[in-house]
Amino acid sequence: MSAAPEHGYEPHQDRRYPAIGPHTVEDWLDLPPTADGSRIELILGYLTVTPAPTGDHQMAAFNLAILVREALRAAGMTDLHVAPAVNVRISTAFRAALIPDMVVLDRKPTGVSFPAEALKLAVEVWSPGNTLAEREFKMLGYAGAGVPHFWTVDLPGRLNDLRLTAYRLDNGTYVEENVLKPGEETTITAAPFPVTLDVAELAV
Repeated sequence: MSAAPEHGYEPHQDRRYPAIGPHTVEDWLDLPPTADGSRIELILGYLTVTPAPTGDHQMAAFNLAILVREALRAAGMTDLHVAPAVNVRISTAFRAALIPDMVVLDRKPTGVSFPAEALKLAVEVWSPGNTLAEREFKMLGYAGAGVPHFWTVDLPGRLNDLRLTAYRLDNGTYVEENVLKPGEETTITAAPFPVTLDVAELAV
């Protein structure tokens, strides 16, 4: 009998901790770090593993973090902080813990993990290998936890070009507000402060 959940995710297999779930956020926080750079997240109570991010994935997240930090400083918002790839506890019925590629926090980024209510913005960089189910769940998770702004960056692939989509939380649901394509400098309004950029800068 398979221990895999019915939502389409493959539970993490490792002798250092049990593969059969469901697990709690506390179980997830107790996991040892991975040796290969892969990321372990908790989705619907099950541990899921994604490979270490590719170079273009990392560069997109890094370049975006720099641009957002510059916009934050220009806005004079010293109470907010930009941080990459932090552990986020989703304390809702989704029973999840996620690692967004970038966040804007309302506190200094010190510590092992952060509650979802500390996030003013969460960013996920989608690679062509990310499944539709994974994308939908993460959007629902951040929205259910009350994260007010959510951005997705789609890396170039067989079916799409580089694109950034910005969402604003409205009555518990994310509403698409800005779509950025290369060659168009746009001010993102679905954000805790205005951010103006050309999404082509993420691929430099």
